[in-house]
Amino acid sequence: MTSFAKKFNIPLEDDRLIIPPAMGTGNIRRIALSAEMKLIVHRYKLNEDLILNRVGTNTPDNLVSVIFHGNEAAASVDTGQKPDLLSRSSAFAIQIASTDLNSKISFPANTDIYFIVVGIRKDALKDLLAIKNPNSVLQTILNAETGFLFYESMSVEIHKLLKQVTDAREDNELGSFYYRIKVQELLYLVFEKLQKREAQRHSPVHKDDVEKLFMIRTAILADLSLPPSLPKLAKMAGLGQTKMKDLFKQIFGDTIYNYYQQARMEEAAFLLKHGGLSVSEIGYQLGFANLSHFGRLFEKYHGTKPKKYASGG
Repeated sequence: MTSFAKKFNIPLEDDRLIIPPAMGTGNIRRIALSAEMKLIVHRYKLNEDLILNRVGTNTPDNLVSVIFHGNEAAASVDTGQKPDLLSRSSAFAIQIASTDLNSKISFPANTDIYFIVVGIRKDALKDLLAIKNPNSVLQTILNAETGFLFYESMSVEIHKLLKQVTDAREDNELGSFYYRIKVQELLYLVFEKLQKREAQRHSPVHKDDVEKLFMIRTAILADLSLPPSLPKLAKMAGLGQTKMKDLFKQIFGDTIYNYYQQARMEEAAFLLKHGGLSVSEIGYQLGFANLSHFGRLFEKYHGTKPKKYASGG
């Protein structure tokens, strides 16, 4: 927030940065929930594209960062190739990370941008969660090891809470209490999801590896009609297959193939609602030679058949 203010020469007033009319509308707020936990709320619409560069710390600290992206229009994470979409409906709408990793996010002009950043010290997080048997993912986070990065999708319940935080009345005298309750609810829901992940050994994620993994993700999503080739992906990214598979599952919470299947089904759902194509056309476009298989897989992911989903039933 301080860097944002300096870059655009905007004054900070009472932990608030108001976007000047020449740039757009909205504001950024910093809210101290406790001595160990801070909240930053981004809510604005800008006249020009915005690129946020987050530079990782050079020395380890014990701060855990949790970012909730609530924007409907997709921002993008720059991987040097095709941008990876980043919105509340994407598979990595929530980022849980150490502070030593870089990131570069682009937000398009004239779209509503809202996301929140929760920063919490590991000891405070341990006390808050009070979990007796954390799995390997939670152990990594609670120990504040270097180079950790995990993503989670955003449930309807999490999105509702996020809206409550970003849309909260600012004249509420109990506002700090309100924010503290809502942020704790958000953290509960995120860490509940993380605790359900399969146990696996954590490997530190280096900054270069993060870029390679996003490159792999981009390649997977580039053509959803073709299943991913692990040898080709590993060669493209310059990683061994075992390391690639382990790090991908560690960060994105699933295997490469399962991630690909989920992306196919998300794309199918989008096309059924907005693509103007028939069920069979969408099935063939996504590489299904057997439309019955397409229908069964779609129902597995979305709980209803494609035709019924397209009609809103």
